[in-house]
Amino acid sequence: MSSQDLPQSAQTVVVGAGIVGNSLAYHLARLGREEIVLLDKGPLPDPGGSTGHASNFLMPVEHSKEMTHLTRDSIEQYRDMDTFTESGGIEVARTEERIEELKRRVQSAKAWGEEAELLTPAEVEELVPYVNTDLIEGGFYSKGAGTCDPLRAGEVMRARAEEYTDGGLHVSPNTEVLDLHVEDGEIRAVETDRGTVRADEVVIAAGLWSPKIAELAGVDIPLTPAVHQMVSVGPISFFEDYEGEISFPVVRDMDTQMYERQHGNDLEVGSYQHRPILWDVEDVPSIDEAPLSPTQPPLTDDAFEQSMRDALEMVPDLLDDPEAGVRHEIDGLLSQTPDGAPLVGPLQDVEGLWSCAAIWIKEAPAIGKALAQWMTRGWSDIDLHAGNVNRFYEYGTSKSFVKDRAHEGFQKIYDIVHPHEQWQSARELRTTAFYDRQDDLDARFFEAAGWERPQWYESNEDLLERYSDELEGLDRPNEWDSRWWSPIILAEHLHMRDEVAMVGDMGFSIFDFHGSDATDYLERMAVGRMDVDIGKTVYTPILAENGGFVSDLTVARLGPEHYRVVTGGAAGGSDRAWFKRHIPEDGDVTLVDRSESLCTLGVWGPNAREVVQSVTEEDVSHEAFAPYTAQEITVGEVDAWAMRLSYVGELGWEIYAPMGQGRKLWDTLWAAGQEHDVRPVGMGVYGTTGRMEKGYRLYGHELELDYDPAEAGLTFHGVKDADFVGKEAYAAAVDGENAATLCTLSVDDHAPDGGERRFILGNEPVQDLDGNVLVDEEGRRSYVTSAGTGPSVGKHLLMAYLPREYAEEGRSLQVEYMGQQYPVTVEVAGSRPLFDPENERIRQ
Repeated sequence: MSSQDLPQSAQTVVVGAGIVGNSLAYHLARLGREEIVLLDKGPLPDPGGSTGHASNFLMPVEHSKEMTHLTRDSIEQYRDMDTFTESGGIEVARTEERIEELKRRVQSAKAWGEEAELLTPAEVEELVPYVNTDLIEGGFYSKGAGTCDPLRAGEVMRARAEEYTDGGLHVSPNTEVLDLHVEDGEIRAVETDRGTVRADEVVIAAGLWSPKIAELAGVDIPLTPAVHQMVSVGPISFFEDYEGEISFPVVRDMDTQMYERQHGNDLEVGSYQHRPILWDVEDVPSIDEAPLSPTQPPLTDDAFEQSMRDALEMVPDLLDDPEAGVRHEIDGLLSQTPDGAPLVGPLQDVEGLWSCAAIWIKEAPAIGKALAQWMTRGWSDIDLHAGNVNRFYEYGTSKSFVKDRAHEGFQKIYDIVHPHEQWQSARELRTTAFYDRQDDLDARFFEAAGWERPQWYESNEDLLERYSDELEGLDRPNEWDSRWWSPIILAEHLHMRDEVAMVGDMGFSIFDFHGSDATDYLERMAVGRMDVDIGKTVYTPILAENGGFVSDLTVARLGPEHYRVVTGGAAGGSDRAWFKRHIPEDGDVTLVDRSESLCTLGVWGPNAREVVQSVTEEDVSHEAFAPYTAQEITVGEVDAWAMRLSYVGELGWEIYAPMGQGRKLWDTLWAAGQEHDVRPVGMGVYGTTGRMEKGYRLYGHELELDYDPAEAGLTFHGVKDADFVGKEAYAAAVDGENAATLCTLSVDDHAPDGGERRFILGNEPVQDLDGNVLVDEEGRRSYVTSAGTGPSVGKHLLMAYLPREYAEEGRSLQVEYMGQQYPVTVEVAGSRPLFDPENERIRQ
């Protein structure tokens, strides 16, 4: 109910009553929350955020599986509320380059289960007769696209939430949040100009104002307001014979980064083409000060001039209508994050405080549903890991970083973005002690979680000639396939297999756990057994209660009450949040983040022992330093700690040292390795070629909430006696029959129809020989989770989950890439490595 009087307490307070806050409140109520307060400083139904001015169309197909599934779920929710109109949508291409991108769009649609097809210019004209088809090469048609009414949907959601809570929903518009009360690291209450509400949990769903609300609790939500320009032109005489809001597909003119769509008798023209115009949230006017609304400032005319010219060129018959004029023009404000993705999940520095920000109308109902699931049961049906707010924790929250990345990211919204494309702004933010040495060796740096990591080294170019015979046929002649890649990666890989290589820093996140309850706590967190001997390492999945993956990582026991967790840098923020949330209030467990204080240098290859032993005081023989163990060592003058394990399938060690001594560690091992022709090797080997040959899984690719360890081939721990998160589901998966199995495949022919050889990059649909995308009994579609060349096996390798009946070694299938089917063969069904299947090299 709406009320001027706030209750004294509530289970959940949601700050923000746009489409995001309404969706969340509704789904929380549906899932059993009985006392919910929904606040907004603006009036209802339109409180003044982007919900009230967005163009409201939903194009379901993205290259991200997560975002595509979220948009599809949102469409179904809008349809259920009778607030969706299916009009279809067409992305038109003015260039051949864009046509290639639209082919990739089709393959993503097939991979994620959306209906889509490529159109000729004539077919575009049949659907949208007012488009100037002389300008275009073709189009991408998404039949399921359409428009919604988010303000009406918000009303429906509030009404439904009130029914579910039996009056327990309190909606309070025109209510300004003054403070968030935090005590002992926990959210306690929300203070407003209408009173204070005690709360068990608070969700910040305030759109572009979210950073301002978060600041009240001393935390960061890294986004900035950005302008999206839009004008509405009308009345258009062409539309007068058509009833309803929209009768023709939405048109996205991708090469000019614009769209045109019917809205009754008007044509809305929106643009992302203009220069990035970023605002500071403090400069957004109040409701009283704003002529239209706080997020609808006047149009910046000079920035829209080229956009209007391009729109006149694309739809001249409409915009040249003598009866038409500009009826509405705005610099619409929306939320832009450093990577363009939402900011969702628990804010780890304040227990009970959640973020649900930077969400567009097209995915808002689904994210509201998913976050409500996460809050009430611990996981969501659609994996939100890519939008986890903690991914920027402790490195990417400064205003400068946010604005630099948002400025760059705004220009990518309709751009052609390569799957491996690197950010150019806000670089060299996190560099290790090795950085200068690697730069001297002409490293090509890629960035992950702010860390600069070499992908390959131009100084190794001479290896191309040495391994020319082995590399024959593995080079990538197509520019797209070879963009952000070098054949030097393959040569570095072969040199590592033959001699010895140094890899580092991998940018790991490193957490130490201390305390008398550390063993019991980590037993509760991990699939693998934690009560192991001191010096033992354990690779283990970390699960949600549904048995899906939250992470995978390595745990080493350093002492009776001391453990070290090593996880991927990109997952560090979310993993840290997950571990912190599960530390029991009365438990003697302390988490210490060592990620910035320790560097990591890998030394791997047949000659790794000779190199390391020559400068190490301790005995590193096989007998003294067994595989999958850890111990302290002294390398030259550096006191270090090492684990004998390998993500590339070779003898060697990960060596950890204080960051301040990292350069000395590098120099010592580099000098020792010269007689063995030691080479620096990049993450292209560590993260792709070596990993793919060994069939090692990667979180966010093979490992996610959608699949369980049995399907991923990671049940080697069995089911331990101790209880742990996800145990019941995990045990059922171990005992049951897999609906799908993770397999390694190889490409049989890179040019099946002749012509240029092409190399699959990842996320492509896997099909049977009749061209049907494989679908398992749970409705999950098969797609390439990872792709990379295996130089030691002479094949381009893929990973994919295949339905039970197709997960057979030797089975012939095909993968669609850029409009072409490529024959592939199942090499391995399960986790057995394709290279060195008995792991003899690691154990030598």
